[in-house]
Amino acid sequence: MAASLVGKKIVFVTGNAKKLEEVVQILGDKFPCTLVAQKIDLPEYQGEPDEISIQKCQEAVRQGRIVAPRGCQDFGWDPCFQPDGYEQTYAEMPKAEKNAVSHRFRALLELQEYFGSLAA
Repeated sequence: MAASLVGKKIVFVTGNAKKLEEVVQILGDKFPCTLVAQKIDLPEYQGEPDEISIQKCQEAVRQGRIVAPRGCQDFGWDPCFQPDGYEQTYAEMPKAEKNAVSHRFRALLELQEYFGSLAA
């Protein structure tokens, strides 16, 4: 990655400390920038909470299934989402295993590739 990126701050917009923790774990030590959380108080632009929940559930069933909550219930949808090919919900999986297969992992992998392309 480009040396000019080392130590730069990237603002990660979230008020959810657990989400930031997960993102930092996924990006790992080789990611050259420092993530800084910034909570921004804005109205929800995705829609009403019921509409958002229905949409997220419909998207989730393409990659797994919605189940009765199991495991630690301190992080969003993790207790009730069981990814295809697994017997555990995200909440029941070790963090490293969950972080290796989650939608957030796939998105952050693309972010890493983008930053890697800046060095090319």
